[in-house]
Amino acid sequence: MSEHADLVARFAAGLTRPSLTTPNEVIARNGKAVTSRYNVYRNNVTVSLMNALASVYPATQRITGTDFFRAMARLYVRSSPPTSRILSEYGLDFPDFIDRYEYAQDYPWLSGVARIERAWLDAWHAADLPVLHAEALADTDPDLLPSVRFSPHPATHILRSGWPVTSIFSLYRDREPDENFCSNEAEDTLVTRPETDVIVTRLPPGGAEFLEYLIQGRTLSEAVTGAMNKAPDFDLSANLAGMISAGAFTAILNGEP
Repeated sequence: MSEHADLVARFAAGLTRPSLTTPNEVIARNGKAVTSRYNVYRNNVTVSLMNALASVYPATQRITGTDFFRAMARLYVRSSPPTSRILSEYGLDFPDFIDRYEYAQDYPWLSGVARIERAWLDAWHAADLPVLHAEALADTDPDLLPSVRFSPHPATHILRSGWPVTSIFSLYRDREPDENFCSNEAEDTLVTRPETDVIVTRLPPGGAEFLEYLIQGRTLSEAVTGAMNKAPDFDLSANLAGMISAGAFTAILNGEP
């Protein structure tokens, strides 16, 4: 079994690393060329993984163009072979690779858009749980509100960026935009899936801090304080309404940790 496992490891390693030669144990019937067949298989695997990345990061590919994206994806595939049998899990750290990719430095917001796309897919595959509704908050004793805590929905993701990534994602998600986007304003993003559709929302000032505190299990009072330290004009009512309509939480924990 150890010899078999070693062969499998060497066979798999060569599929994403062209510098590795065909394992000696690989043979073909009637003496046909083994290396050329292995190279064809190697190319098919690489192209399949590149296509998988393109399906997860369509907005990223539209921004860069197909040729640029596929050149970047090919290098990623060679440096990051799959570690899971589930193809949708491939490319988890692709946004980090974009940060390091030499030719993407002219797109400093590109990795932020890619992170939204990754969060979109993760939200899509998250567990189905009922979301918190406004009635539950309205029924809570007002005297207890400062100490309540919230249980986050597993589809909820918060992404921080110094660039307008939410707006850029929205422009490029489904099509090529008619006009170029011109803004350097920082944007934070909330990704949720309250029912069957994933929702991507730009958070208002202080909104990311507010939700991060709540997701960490802090009380509503602590979350408001944290948000106001970031944005003195933080609007609690608007942010509560926004997080509930987006389905960011599943329940109120009534002040218990």
